[in-house]
Amino acid sequence: MTTFDEARITIQSGKGGDGIVHFRREKYIPRGGPSGGDGGKGGDVVLVVRSTLNTLIAFSRRTHFQAENGTNGGTSDKTGKSGDDLLIDVPPGTIVRDAETGSVIADLTESDQRVIVAQGGRGGRGNARFASSTNQAPRIAEKGEPGEARELLLELKLLADVGIVGVPNAGKSTLLSVISNAKPKIASYPFTTLQPNLGVVVLDDRDLVFADIPGLIEGAHSGAGLGHDFLRHIQRTRVLVHLLDGSAEDPIADFHQINTELALFDDQLGKKPQIVVINKVDLPQVEEYLPLLREELEKLGYEPLAISAVTQRNVRQVVNRAWQALDALPDEEPEVAALPVYQLDDDPLAFTISRTESGDFRVSGERIERAVAMTYWDYDQAVTRFQRILETMGVTAALEDAGVKPGDTVFIGTHELEWGE
Repeated sequence: MTTFDEARITIQSGKGGDGIVHFRREKYIPRGGPSGGDGGKGGDVVLVVRSTLNTLIAFSRRTHFQAENGTNGGTSDKTGKSGDDLLIDVPPGTIVRDAETGSVIADLTESDQRVIVAQGGRGGRGNARFASSTNQAPRIAEKGEPGEARELLLELKLLADVGIVGVPNAGKSTLLSVISNAKPKIASYPFTTLQPNLGVVVLDDRDLVFADIPGLIEGAHSGAGLGHDFLRHIQRTRVLVHLLDGSAEDPIADFHQINTELALFDDQLGKKPQIVVINKVDLPQVEEYLPLLREELEKLGYEPLAISAVTQRNVRQVVNRAWQALDALPDEEPEVAALPVYQLDDDPLAFTISRTESGDFRVSGERIERAVAMTYWDYDQAVTRFQRILETMGVTAALEDAGVKPGDTVFIGTHELEWGE
């Protein structure tokens, strides 16, 4: 699947022009001095934020970029022309990383923001620059400095105030289309939305940007399915609208599944304010089931809204609740330093298996310990999902290789589990 929120590009800044060796050769000046000019500077490669862009699709057509070289110096101490800078347009929300090291070069969020990602080479000096009292006729000059070549990784994170999350086919695109000016593709089957959509909601003299984040599936945190391509878009949103499909077999299980995936990808996502919305109440079976859903969600500490995105019933309440949630938050400034750069030696998916003094097994690891702590053991489906997480992360296979048998005790974090078939 082609995605438009990641790109790998190769850039090359311009080479500096060469300085030249030249002497004045004019009538009546038999001993003309050195007059070789300097070369011009090579052009820089500059990324520029354009507010009119919202994807990295342009880089699917072009991946190599080179700035103009400086021209060589001329006679009569003339400096060569500098090469033009190469301006590359990117959308707001673009994070620029060095492809070799993974380090963050820039976090571009503001319109017209610029960053030089490759410096043009300095122009070489002509021989006029080398003249001295002891060497009045230098036959020396410099070639221009080579340009800088590097590979960059561009990663787009949507700049939205509110992210709409939920399982596939929960009605996120429909909700976005009725509360904003967005026109996403909509159909009644999973994964209609294969890239995030943005919509602007105008209320009085204020505007609010909503992002329809594509449906998540189990294992998204580890890259399964549409996983990492979309989870990162939620990181910049300040408030989440968690849309539940009221007609699903088990909306509460879906609710836990999505929250688990969010927190396993980035524990800060699990701390964002959530507005829980039950969709499709226009259907009789959902209306009948609604009181039970409300009760279960209220036990978890939420005050759910009940809407029908198709008939637009109560959708204004979602917008109002979003405004209230945003107004209650403190001002927040994006910080590049807050973006994690993972090295191979601190892979959050890594885990270890050891044996206790009594012969029991212990699994240790950041992600797996977080997963076990977030599992709702009262729900059979939640337990089954946790078993699938064990399999996806390779924990099950590793334990079996270590000799675990049915009936053995396995410790993960502060939890004691009995290994079964």
